[in-house]
Amino acid sequence: NVLAPRMLSGHLQGRLLSLFSKMIQPKAILEIGTYTGYAALCLAEGLTNDGILHTIDINEELETRIQKYFDQSSYSNQIKLHIGNALDIIPKIQQQFDLVFIDADKMNYKKYYQISLELLNKGGLIIIDNVLWHGEVVDKNVNDKYTKNIREWNDFISKDNRVEKVIVPFGDGMTV
Repeated sequence: NVLAPRMLSGHLQGRLLSLFSKMIQPKAILEIGTYTGYAALCLAEGLTNDGILHTIDINEELETRIQKYFDQSSYSNQIKLHIGNALDIIPKIQQQFDLVFIDADKMNYKKYYQISLELLNKGGLIIIDNVLWHGEVVDKNVNDKYTKNIREWNDFISKDNRVEKVIVPFGDGMTV
């Protein structure tokens, strides 16, 4: 019941996000791009008992819907929803994170990554969604600004020697 259902994380992707979270048992998670909150709820499954998940979305029209889902969950006291521009909100949170999930404005992936890397605890995970961009990243005939940006992002991260990384060809592709 949303305008762009293709933006939702699917069930299998949700299970994979939950698995990653349960593997590292994070005390703090940052999610950039909430949409309906499904991925946040999946990620929250791995939180420590005293853990917190901060999730940020720019679309204030979804706030009531998202908060309703969070309030109905067993993680309601562990999820903090922030509405606004992530680049403005992240510095105000003032916390280190064990897991970061980036699934927002694709044009700012590099900025989100740089900020997240600075806030990531050693041994933490950053997961970036949509890196295969519906297969268009390998189609030389597709050259819109979003596809070009994802290609540039993939090229950038492939050369970043500060981190171990892999693209998981699952859903629309996730770089872990």
